[in-house]
Amino acid sequence: MGTIRSLTRRRLLAAAGATGTRAATGASVAAVTSTAATATAILGAPALIGGCARRGPITGGFVGASHERGHHLRNGPPAASGEPRRVTVAILGAGIAGLAAARALAAAGVDDYRLFELENASGGNSRGGEVAGLACPWGAHYLPTPGETAGEVRDLLAELGLVRSVEGVDRYDERVLCHAPQERLFIAGRWQDGLLPVEHQPASTIAQYRRFSERIATFQASHGFAVPVTRARPLPEIDRLDRMTFAQWLDAEGFDAPALTWYLDYCCRDDYGAGCRQVSAWAGIHYFASRHGFTAPGSAERGSDGVLTWPQGNGWLVERMAAPHRDRIELRSIGVRAADTGRGATLDVMEADSGRVVRWQADWLILAVPLFVAARLVDRPPAALAAAAAGLDHAPWVVANLHLPTTPLERPGAPRAWDNVFYDSTSLGYVDAMHQSLHPYPGATVLTWYWTGGVLDAAQRRAWFAIGWRAWVDHILADLAPAHPDLERHVARIDIMRWGHAMAVPRPGVHTQPALRHLARADGRIRFAHADLSGHSVFEEAFIHGHRVGGEVARALSGRAA
Repeated sequence: MGTIRSLTRRRLLAAAGATGTRAATGASVAAVTSTAATATAILGAPALIGGCARRGPITGGFVGASHERGHHLRNGPPAASGEPRRVTVAILGAGIAGLAAARALAAAGVDDYRLFELENASGGNSRGGEVAGLACPWGAHYLPTPGETAGEVRDLLAELGLVRSVEGVDRYDERVLCHAPQERLFIAGRWQDGLLPVEHQPASTIAQYRRFSERIATFQASHGFAVPVTRARPLPEIDRLDRMTFAQWLDAEGFDAPALTWYLDYCCRDDYGAGCRQVSAWAGIHYFASRHGFTAPGSAERGSDGVLTWPQGNGWLVERMAAPHRDRIELRSIGVRAADTGRGATLDVMEADSGRVVRWQADWLILAVPLFVAARLVDRPPAALAAAAAGLDHAPWVVANLHLPTTPLERPGAPRAWDNVFYDSTSLGYVDAMHQSLHPYPGATVLTWYWTGGVLDAAQRRAWFAIGWRAWVDHILADLAPAHPDLERHVARIDIMRWGHAMAVPRPGVHTQPALRHLARADGRIRFAHADLSGHSVFEEAFIHGHRVGGEVARALSGRAA
């Protein structure tokens, strides 16, 4: 835990590490040698401000499990001790994929299963929590209403009472559909409605918006993009798009308006954890063509997907998905070794509190963990697993929850919204946890601020972990200060969650990698269920992989019993 008093130019310079300028949005971080210089390159340098008068110190600290807990495998797995334990189905990982697998097993009548989770709570990067008694997200904070190709997710929402069919049309609970105003952008000293820069943009930029919209509409009409990705129509052009970066495709197509390229880079960072220069052209187009399209200013609305959200973000879904399995979830349990024995599988689990390693014998083992973790766990990993793990990079994220007992000043323009983004910032902005509240006047709230650094090399990742809580606080307050000049005097607490491997990044070649498809069809006693199998990390991909594998195992058990 820590406290911090006022933000000063000198302290911010020290925290950032000497000097530096904001890194180009979406660009790979330049290789540097010193930790301080690397931290500056990673964070960028937001506008420096002088400290303002405070009512008291800001408290807080880093939250969540220490990253060292997940690094036990680097030193080699310890040996199991004591008598092995027995379970029909073992599931490693109680994130969205693991919980979906458990749900599918339970629905099929399988009740002898157990989930093992490294963290102190279920949910993976969809977890939620509380700060000062106010619910807020620690990861993903919304879920788009599912389209026709994601029927399994729609069934989950119906089971939870969030959607019902009225004369063949889905009607969602208005309380969880994101309330208006949904989004705003801080640009040129004021707030603008929506996130696409529109005000004061030249005619040439608007023309590029319209041309990009037409290109996306063509891709939508091809049905070559869908959620989940396995339900898209195979097209020869997909291979070409997956071989280049999105930035290269944009350059080739003549899309170079700064406002457009900033917006597209922001969208990629928001969904994939990395910008246009790191994700593939397939991924950049998929963001729009698989869901809501791209609507240019002045064009006819094609309709946009609704967004479901809660004060604790997707943690609301996690709570309800985990509840039926609560007595079968072992938290603070680290998988250290897995093996397919031919007639079953074994899983060695280290209890984080005691350090003891217990061997579990199971008929089936579902590895609902990132593929690079699975590759380290499995004895004699199949070639496809090693190839898939080597071909995936994961972006780190920082999620900071700022408790505000009182309301800061607002710059002119659009009113307070759910999602609040800053033009040309290295952050992803913030969401307001109390936006869905029906209170008529603003009051105490939690602002959840997001940052992602794209793909980092080993030295950059070490420097990222070395950045202290106070340096992050300085950076966050400086990032928010242009839009909220008196914010610092309203903040009472800032808690920060660091996600070291938060999201798989769909870099060129990932989407069409054969190893991912091979793992999804694995037929041994160890099955794989994780969003990594889709090459990027979104709720629907994780849920449907878990649902599919849980159903496969349940059917195999039913066939054996018959």
